[in-house]
Amino acid sequence: MKVAVLGAGAIGAYVGAALHRAGAEVHLVARGPHLEALRAHGVRVLSDRGDFTAHPHATADPAEIGPVDHVFLGLKANSYATCGPLVTPLLAEHTSVIAAQNGIPWWYFHGLPGPFEGRRIEAVDPGGAVSAVLPTRRAIGCVVYAATEISSPGVVRHLEGTRLSIGEPDGSISPRCREFADAMVAGGLKCPVEPDLRRDVWIKLMGNVAFNPLSALTRATMLGMCKHADTRSVVVRMMRETLDVAARLGVHPEVSIERRLAGAERTGEHKTSTLQDLEKGKPLELDALLAAVVELADLTGAPVPTLRVVHALAGLLNEQVTKEAT
Repeated sequence: MKVAVLGAGAIGAYVGAALHRAGAEVHLVARGPHLEALRAHGVRVLSDRGDFTAHPHATADPAEIGPVDHVFLGLKANSYATCGPLVTPLLAEHTSVIAAQNGIPWWYFHGLPGPFEGRRIEAVDPGGAVSAVLPTRRAIGCVVYAATEISSPGVVRHLEGTRLSIGEPDGSISPRCREFADAMVAGGLKCPVEPDLRRDVWIKLMGNVAFNPLSALTRATMLGMCKHADTRSVVVRMMRETLDVAARLGVHPEVSIERRLAGAERTGEHKTSTLQDLEKGKPLELDALLAAVVELADLTGAPVPTLRVVHALAGLLNEQVTKEAT
């Protein structure tokens, strides 16, 4: 099995190292000091489960790799539309794209029977720009429950969890999913193939939809938002509104709001990825996390007043950050 990890950051390098340990032919696509460290020393994984080092091929040029069986996409969702030059050299007719993203994916209505089958969600696929680069027929969904961070170039610290759930948009248990999942398990990770991955999408989104934009607006950690009574109540309202949208689309996550809050509190003084991006002056990944949910609320008639307010405020903040970055 030949795999390219496009965007070999914290999660991508961790997955690539595990697959390489399982015997897959792995190619990491990275850049800068991180790439140089990967080339010189491999991927060093530090974990309470046991440290290890893997030495997959690393490059900045996907053309060196050529077509693969699977592309594991570790890029931010807001860069999918412009990743064509990077992903195209990796694609054969059979190549799948396994997108490890938070929020509503561009393939959400692909293969989903019902009144919205095949509908494009503009917030995550504006004008079809993403599906033109990443055709939905190639998509395998992926919801990441593992937490990792790059502690220094080439060094990935595993914080918690080893599960990455995958699934076909049409709910089938396909040979390509089984192949990838078996390799992940052989590398020491959990990778269930879910017949209803959209349920996992909404469970993960319950937290992201609230904590990520609010952390950028308040500069607060997960624990800080949970412990502040008024902010906690805003989080609860955002989660309730999000669950209403999911229910109108036929998805009923079996996870209570209190359980999600308890899980967030256990992460302690952790900064969300959105807050980390803000502190680095990077554009914020809000379309898949928040704008898409508001769009789906409009589609289903769900009243989401709290989501709309936070969307407006976070959107203005993102405009300012983007302007300063350019």
